[in-house]
Amino acid sequence: MRISLLLASTLMLGLAASPVWADTDRLTRFSTMTSLEDGWEPLTFPNIETHTRYTLDTDDGQQVVRADADASASGLIARVELVPGDSLTLSWRWKVSNIYEAGNAREKSGDDYPARIYVAFAFQPDKAGFFERAKRKTVEVLFGETLPGNALNYIWANQLPEQSMVANAYTDKTMMIAVNSGPSQVGEWVTVTRDLVADYRQAFGEEPPAIVGVAIMTDADNTGEQATAWYGDLTLEQNR
Repeated sequence: MRISLLLASTLMLGLAASPVWADTDRLTRFSTMTSLEDGWEPLTFPNIETHTRYTLDTDDGQQVVRADADASASGLIARVELVPGDSLTLSWRWKVSNIYEAGNAREKSGDDYPARIYVAFAFQPDKAGFFERAKRKTVEVLFGETLPGNALNYIWANQLPEQSMVANAYTDKTMMIAVNSGPSQVGEWVTVTRDLVADYRQAFGEEPPAIVGVAIMTDADNTGEQATAWYGDLTLEQNR
């Protein structure tokens, strides 16, 4: 099983637990953390034994999270419960050491990214078909959790043109958005700001339900390659 398919199940189970926060600007900032458990939790997957290594690091005078991947996959997640309203922006900065030569967002074999931000939204049962509801009900019975629904996945891509949006190679419940692409800014800090409401509308053609979680991940289990990423603070800001 590969990461993006597991992100539609294992990650969502982790994000579906009781919320940690119910307002904006409450993602614990990496720059203020005393340990990786301050508001974030490890995210690992069944059948993937080699995990990406996450550590607190200092870069350019500020504390950040460093992720080292070597044919590995895992992430860090933060739980939230937040109704987006008319506009909700997610901002962050990141840096990568390289892109993956075999990376390709359109193919399962290339579904790896040196850096990605994953935003999961609540499941809407009234908009799902019978088989989707039945599958999710089975998960609830087995695990005692409710699975979230659609997701936005912001990626540092290889081949996918910047600002492109495509369905994930494993599930159309996750849309991949290339906010950076290619090697031109490798080794540089890049700041990204996205309107989650506008992106959700474009991706799924409807208004977004509540956000239930945010994750960072650097993975290389499909391509078997290596990369290091640095993640600066992630912030949510709701325009009132």
